[in-house]
Amino acid sequence: MSLSLPALVLIAAAPIPAATAHNPGGAPDQTDVPIPEAIRAMLDAAIASGNDTDVATIVKYARTADPLSGDAVSAIAQAWRTDRDRQRADRIREARFVDLWTGKAELGGFLTTGTSDTKGLTGALSATREGILWRQKFHAQIDYQESLGITTREHFLASYEPNYKLDERAYVYGAFSYESDRTLGFYDRYSGSVGLGYSAIKKPAMSLDIELGPGYRDTGFTDDTRQSSIAARGTLDFKWHPLSGVTVSQAASAYVQRFDSTLGGTTALTAKLIGPLSGQLSYNIQYESEPPVGSSGTNTTTRAGLVYSF
Repeated sequence: MSLSLPALVLIAAAPIPAATAHNPGGAPDQTDVPIPEAIRAMLDAAIASGNDTDVATIVKYARTADPLSGDAVSAIAQAWRTDRDRQRADRIREARFVDLWTGKAELGGFLTTGTSDTKGLTGALSATREGILWRQKFHAQIDYQESLGITTREHFLASYEPNYKLDERAYVYGAFSYESDRTLGFYDRYSGSVGLGYSAIKKPAMSLDIELGPGYRDTGFTDDTRQSSIAARGTLDFKWHPLSGVTVSQAASAYVQRFDSTLGGTTALTAKLIGPLSGQLSYNIQYESEPPVGSSGTNTTTRAGLVYSF
């Protein structure tokens, strides 16, 4: 639905037949003040679309166009939101654990032959389940690259993060992960953390989540040493939709500890292609402060692939 201020100004300027307010959600009428038919038609269309932004825009400018019916328009919009939230809560309560998951699966790869014989594969799966009080996030990723028969990149990652919502923005998180990357100098790494998270920006076109808390890591290095240490964990997750079907994201994380600390970040650009399919280009960098002798302290990965959203 497309709304314009000039259209609403014309509504206010012209004499318009009126319609008596009524509540489509079944709640008692808030007022008997008649609503101009043109405003009511636009409000009904916005509610039918299910777009809360459109409904809020109608309520805002309807009060300017016809102040007398402003409270009636606002009451109808609020009754619709209340009924929508109640139905959503009922669906969540009745859902099984395997229901309500949303996310994306990414797959990309390359193969070159001739003067250079190189092949690579990258894949990732991310899923989120939004509940009334709980949010659950799962992520798995694999990167593999081979050149002239020698493995030059072998990275595995799996993580699970439950969030308990304190209010609309604040939450308590738990984060658990397993990671393996011989290029960066470790066979396996187990990490755990608990702390507080906060949604600093929470808008349809932009979001920013920040997490901070203590953690613990146990790492088995490729030089046959093993280190365990208390750590501090911090993450940042930013998403921006500058255009319809286009998403720019930035995810950054840090584990700071006595021994080997880790800093990482991924910048991605995703553009919708058709239906649930999108194309994605991303750049990842990971830094290890004290890798074993002979291992690289910094690794970068550029990925291009297809993303399926579900």
